[in-house]
Formats: sequence, structure tokens, C-alpha cells
Amino acid sequence: MKRIFIAVKVEAGINLLNMISSLKSGLENEKISWTNPDNIHITLAFLGDTKEKQIKSIGAILKEKCEGSGSFELILKGSGVFKSLNDPRIIWTGIELSEKIIQLNQLVKTGLTESGIVIEDRPFKPHLTLGRVKHIGDTGVLKRLLESYNDTEIQKVPVNEVILYESILLYTGPLYKPIVKIAL
Repeated sequence: MKRIFIAVKVEAGINLLNMISSLKSGLENEKISWTNPDNIHITLAFLGDTKEKQIKSIGAILKEKCEGSGSFELILKGSGVFKSLNDPRIIWTGIELSEKIIQLNQLVKTGLTESGIVIEDRPFKPHLTLGRVKHIGDTGVLKRLLESYNDTEIQKVPVNEVILYESILLYTGPLYKPIVKIAL
């Protein structure tokens, strides 16, 4: 069994790195597990623990559905939290609404469900997870920091491939190991 997910890799540019640095320094006294910039991605589908024999067929499904569908560009924009500002769990930066990423997500989901593979059934909210909040004492500081990025365009992101990753949970944080890369 391998813990797997399907994603688009995002290379953190200087603006995104500056945003993360600003958030980290502004929230340095809070208990937040920050995402390693090398691990930043947009999850298209999370499959969790999956049998080895299924992984090969998932790679084939991705190739059939996504290969040659066309590369595109996304704009990272804004920031926020999942759950609520009073009880934040995830700090994120958003993606400007893009039909292309929604279509790519649909190609992946359709291919998997048509093949009988069960995936999380939740609305697709494309974002980059920047940090996971363990505990926060002053949500006012978090709110002010996030508001400073409200409508800010952070960086453009080229999307050229879909990657099937294995997520290996380590004490130092997750290691994301590419299993299959599919060119768009």
C-alpha cells in the first residue's frame, strides 16, 4: 500500500517565497507547521492508501485522460484559511478562477470514477497549502497578515504536467515522491 495523490507541482517564485517568509515572521510565536516550498502543489485528487496493483492502472488512466490536453498558466492570488479565522486549520494562497484547472480536475476525477476508483467527494477548491495551524493565540495578527494579500497577484504558474505522487510521512514532514508524470 502506498499513500498517493494526484497534483500539479508549483515552483515557488520570489513573490511566493516572500509571502511565506512574511507570514512566518509575523506568526513566529504561533504553532504552525509550514509547508516546505519544495512540496508546494495543487491537489487534483487525494486517493490515500492504495494497493500497488491499482497504482499502475491509475497512471494509465491519467495518461489516457490528461496527456496532450494542453498546458496553461495559473495566477496565484490572495490568501485565507480553511475552517475559520476564529479557528484556523490551514493557511493558503488561492488560485485566480481558471476554467483550465477545473477542466483538468474533472478529467482526473472522471477517469478515476469511471474506473471504479473511489476518491474524496468534496468540492474542488484549488489552493496551495502554506501552513497547518496547530495552535494560534492571536488571530488578529493572522487576519491582518492575510488581508495584506487579499487581492494581490502573487505569481504566475505554468502548468505543464500532472503528477501522481506517493506521500511518505516522516518525522521531519512529508516526502512527496513522484511515481508518474504526465505531460499535458
